[in-house]
Amino acid sequence: MEKRNADILISVRGLQKLFPGVMALNNVGFDIRRNTIHCIVGENGSGKSTFIKILTGALSRSKGEILLEGKPSEPKSIREAKTHGITALYQELNVVDDLTVGENLTLGREEQIFGIIRKSGSLESVVQILKSLDETISLSTLVADLSVAQKQVIEITKAVSTDCSILIMDEPTAALSEEETKRLFTVVKKLKEKGMTIIYISHKLSEVFDIGDYVTVFRDGQMIETKSVKDISKSCESVPDACLELVKLMLGKVVVETYIPSKTDYSEKLLEAKNIGNNKLKNINFDLYKGEILGFYGLVGAGKTEMARVLYGMDEYHGDLIVKGKKVGYKKIRGALKTGFTMIPEERRADGIFGKLSIRSNIPMMRMKSVLKNGLISRLKENKLADGYMKSMSIAASDREKKVAFLSGGNQQKVVISKCLNRESDILLMDEPTKGVDVGAKQEIHDITRNLANQGKGIIVFSSELPEILHLCDRIILMHEGEVRKTIKNGDDVNSDHIMAIVAGGAVGL
Repeated sequence: MEKRNADILISVRGLQKLFPGVMALNNVGFDIRRNTIHCIVGENGSGKSTFIKILTGALSRSKGEILLEGKPSEPKSIREAKTHGITALYQELNVVDDLTVGENLTLGREEQIFGIIRKSGSLESVVQILKSLDETISLSTLVADLSVAQKQVIEITKAVSTDCSILIMDEPTAALSEEETKRLFTVVKKLKEKGMTIIYISHKLSEVFDIGDYVTVFRDGQMIETKSVKDISKSCESVPDACLELVKLMLGKVVVETYIPSKTDYSEKLLEAKNIGNNKLKNINFDLYKGEILGFYGLVGAGKTEMARVLYGMDEYHGDLIVKGKKVGYKKIRGALKTGFTMIPEERRADGIFGKLSIRSNIPMMRMKSVLKNGLISRLKENKLADGYMKSMSIAASDREKKVAFLSGGNQQKVVISKCLNRESDILLMDEPTKGVDVGAKQEIHDITRNLANQGKGIIVFSSELPEILHLCDRIILMHEGEVRKTIKNGDDVNSDHIMAIVAGGAVGL
């Protein structure tokens, strides 16, 4: 008994968190063993984030206790939690774009003499961690010039370099390529070997079986079950089957996603791209048809996002864009909107929502005339518009006045989609449309996307998740280093291994 208790680093007992009208956590209890990678999974809104915020001192509990090393732990702030050895790496990026990589890595740890900051000698201690993740990142590079994936690497480096015994990782691989993810997992396993305990949160359930020792499932504010990853794997024939077991626990039901062809009208082209290029893209050619879901797939850096930016008027390009048979020449977002494009951005918190405003105020933002009467905003029209989209998009919120910042990731994404749909554009660009959302919300967003295509919209999905592309898209454009390597039609004969070989730079032919 004593040995078993000594193995337990964190004990959670009867934990509750009550917000006005909402029980975010209800009688949660489980143990986290030292020197393990303990995964936590659940839908957005299941209580994972609330638990982590209590553990790190960002929120106070309403009831219950958390024991750390057998002693009560109730940090009053994030700083106090760090003094107890608890550090968190959150999904939202926390880097300073105007500083260099080196300056970001030492930010807050500068050495001072009489209040004057001098060059820090602590940088050397984190350089090796950075190199193990991405040796191409230079310390002198401005963070603003890095990709989202590279910024995430900087965040991971800062987190793992702190003197902590418990590292909380919230969706650390959301913006990473498969190769970067493998390198991250190598680093995490080394940290575990050195005595660190990792609390790992991810919507990518397969990662649980790549890296986890234990997994705790949250649903509707409750702890449903904690299991050994090895035990789940032994009882299942494959990783997909094991993932389905977790989905059952997360949702209380089984979600099965298969490709369902859209009602594409191949006689009507909405968009033709001819020889599109810039400093990243090389002679891109493709067509988009009415009612089609077209997918762009490739590894991080392949050019997917750059193609989306060109179509949305964010980047310069050469070549021709033809919309509904007419050549267009816009160079700004305003021109793209007038031409009939709308984009759901990759970073919804930074580029997609106004977090401090309500659902009612967010939805009409891209087409304010939809809520105007005699030149003034009509509250009646705003309410009707918000209520309509909340119902049609199944946005889970107490009412239309709920601030969007307080919604779950999946519901925030539904607000972004609603805002874009209110624009009434013919072509919808979706850049990483389900990034950071749970399996239930992902299925809902996929269903919404299919319904839009069946209404005649042309949709282009830019995703780094192959399962999403295979489940959703009618045709798939495979990219590598800014080039289109191959365009394939989705169906039963699609070979995912062959796709991965192509986007990695391998042979195109079967």
